[in-house]
Amino acid sequence: GSTNATTGVWQPTRYGGTYGTNGFYLPFTDNSALTTSSNVGLGKDFSGNGNYWATNNISITSGVTYDSMTDVPTLTSATAANFAVVNPLQSYYTPTNGNLTFSTGANATGLGFSSIGLGTGVKFYFEATATGSAQQIGIFSSSQALTPTGSKRYWYLESGGLYNDGTLLQTVATFTSGDTIAVAWDGTAQTVTFYKNNTQQGTAISVDTSYSYFFGVGAYNGGWNVNFGQRPFTYTPPTGFVALNTYNLPTSTIVKGNTVMDATLYTGNGSTQTITNAAAFKPDLVWQKSRSNAISNILNDSVRGVSKTIYSNLTNAEANYPGFNVTAFNSNGFSVGDDSAGAYGSNGTGQTYVGWQWQAGQGTTSSNTNGTITSTVSVNASAGFSVVTYTGTGAAATVGHGLGVTPSVIICKNRSASGAWHSYFSAISGMQNGYIVLNSSASFYTPNTTVWNGVQPTSTVFSIGTDSGVNGSGNAEIAYCWTPIAGFSAFGSYTGNGSTDGPFVYTGFRPKFVLIKGSSFASNWFIEDSARNGYNVNDGVALRPNLSNAEDGTTTYNIDILSNGFKLRSSAGDSNSSGATFVYAAFAENPTKNALAR
Repeated sequence: GSTNATTGVWQPTRYGGTYGTNGFYLPFTDNSALTTSSNVGLGKDFSGNGNYWATNNISITSGVTYDSMTDVPTLTSATAANFAVVNPLQSYYTPTNGNLTFSTGANATGLGFSSIGLGTGVKFYFEATATGSAQQIGIFSSSQALTPTGSKRYWYLESGGLYNDGTLLQTVATFTSGDTIAVAWDGTAQTVTFYKNNTQQGTAISVDTSYSYFFGVGAYNGGWNVNFGQRPFTYTPPTGFVALNTYNLPTSTIVKGNTVMDATLYTGNGSTQTITNAAAFKPDLVWQKSRSNAISNILNDSVRGVSKTIYSNLTNAEANYPGFNVTAFNSNGFSVGDDSAGAYGSNGTGQTYVGWQWQAGQGTTSSNTNGTITSTVSVNASAGFSVVTYTGTGAAATVGHGLGVTPSVIICKNRSASGAWHSYFSAISGMQNGYIVLNSSASFYTPNTTVWNGVQPTSTVFSIGTDSGVNGSGNAEIAYCWTPIAGFSAFGSYTGNGSTDGPFVYTGFRPKFVLIKGSSFASNWFIEDSARNGYNVNDGVALRPNLSNAEDGTTTYNIDILSNGFKLRSSAGDSNSSGATFVYAAFAENPTKNALAR
């Protein structure tokens, strides 16, 4: 294999050598027959040697038993890519037959979601053949609840109704075991249409656009054989509708995540050194943490300038430390100075470090007058990130953030005076009437409108109240703002289940960096990234923004980092307390489109 220069993903490479006498090449592309006594069909040897393989227990009969599928990690065409399946991590019952069969137990009910989300801008189609009784099929929200009452849903029930959750919308034909039901999702019009044996049922249904959706099936004493396009469809999809696979997903504005966000590892030398990130980009925010020692979390950004340091686990005002911490923002990373800062530094001899980096305007700033307070911003709109500085007035105000769309996460700090890191996460209901603190384990503070003034951010500004942490009179303030970018960043919430088989969180990409905090109860923040461990289960490497501790070193905060999201693998209270609400921020290594199911 080789690494794709555009996506940064390892991918298979066609063999270019010779095959010798006993060599063979089996691409399985000849599905005209089942290979038996001649070099024809699925077992055909394309090496030229004629060393074909006989097929056994393989079917090329159309329908649910068809085995010649082109679900391959090459991303070469609309029929040769990674197809969706029933996600075993987001299914009430474990799917079988290559995750294309979903069945419930006796007198039991549950849902199974597609492994790829539907998103916007693309028209997707899938089919499923019913087995047994008491079936439902449709689109379901990204709720972690896998029972029919726990997920927003638009569905077709076997008794002959189209529903929005529990509300009957249209009466249509009944269906039974053996019928093929198709669901067509129009991501442009935001509608869903149902078909029974190629006959449209009712009219297209407009959906609530405040949710994101998956194809899904549900059953009681029954099941489904599903087909997302890896088998030939039984019926021709409506014009413009395509199979749910990675090739047909929209291309993210950020194809390779480490061109704008990276986690770079290095070892301190006590002197000076230059740290180079993998994709050679110029960062505008560098967040450093010693992995091996109890050293504070250190944040420097290009807008405030080199040597201007703040610490996420402390309330201290900004410190000016010329000669150590970040001494330069380079075109391919950053430089660090000597270790004279000791417990507040980032280059201790023999200590191991991680440097999380985000790119905004690559050192370029502009004046923003959208708010009642003029701000200075460094913005990367395509990556959904801006660094904002401004001077507080002590009176309720608005501040321009420069993103052009509404931010989902805002982290603020008073640079001139001691104070908390007030943070905004849109995933928390009523966030504008409260706040959550980066340097504290405390839960969401509410009601309190002195921070965000009881007003949600807009596409141009965020609102601030009279709290000195965000608006100290005459004080210098800093705000880091993020908005989600499909395929690159995601911000949301999940509900813990208290199990080592924890919730699965769909992001639409393979995460590089995940930040998690319990919002409904007191708990530590923690960060996992794919650089410090590199394999699943990603454990023993948790770092905490609100503490100076070294890496956890235990399996307390286990997560799996997957091609389409992450899954909690620990029952620890700080990450998966049963019934508790957690917020997260995740940034991509690769979009699911390019992750090749890694």
